[in-house]
Amino acid sequence: MTKKRTISIILGIMCFALTFGIFVQVRTIRSTNSSIGQNQEANELRDEILKYKERYDNRFKELEEAEKELEKEREEATKNNSELEQAQQKITEGNKITGMTEVTGPGVTITLTDGKGIATSTLNPSQVIVHDLDVLSVVNELINAGAEAISINDQRWVLTTAISCRGNTIDINGERIGAPFVIKAIGLPEYLAGLERVGGYLELMRGDGVGVTLEKSNSITIPKYSGVINFEYLQNVEER
Repeated sequence: MTKKRTISIILGIMCFALTFGIFVQVRTIRSTNSSIGQNQEANELRDEILKYKERYDNRFKELEEAEKELEKEREEATKNNSELEQAQQKITEGNKITGMTEVTGPGVTITLTDGKGIATSTLNPSQVIVHDLDVLSVVNELINAGAEAISINDQRWVLTTAISCRGNTIDINGERIGAPFVIKAIGLPEYLAGLERVGGYLELMRGDGVGVTLEKSNSITIPKYSGVINFEYLQNVEER
């Protein structure tokens, strides 16, 4: 009787161990399949994003090539016509002013980076982060100093450019941009470098713990505005 009982106990333990092993194996297989499924979805999503980016880059290149061809046609058409040459020159100058063409010249590059300071009783985390107001204030000071063209992380500043905060990033021309913020400006470097003056906004940001650098250069290239400028309320005054 004792021998049968012992055998029953051993068989029970073996059955339990076998059942537990099967349970663990099933869970492992499910977990593996779930991970594989998630990785596959992530890979498919990444592939789709890359495809759309490639299409966008290709379309943008095609647009640039078309604009170059159009510019050549304009030059050929206006070569022997003084009135058309003057009209073409006005278009070219207008594109410079409105930001619709790439430009180069002397100026400065200002880089703003989030500070790495630790919050204290006199310094909080918000102070050491570059905000949309900081970028806007620097741009306004550059304009007041005579900047003729400005870009922020290669986003051209134009009349309709909007700068707004979106969490830890900033929206510029509808594009989400994060720190560091590289602000380029074309103009007389000595005037633009006046932003380093004592008591100026750059000094105030440094005092708050924000990283600020300003470099003068004889050659800065600023890209053209890649969006579309629409004036909803602006109208020409009719001549009388």
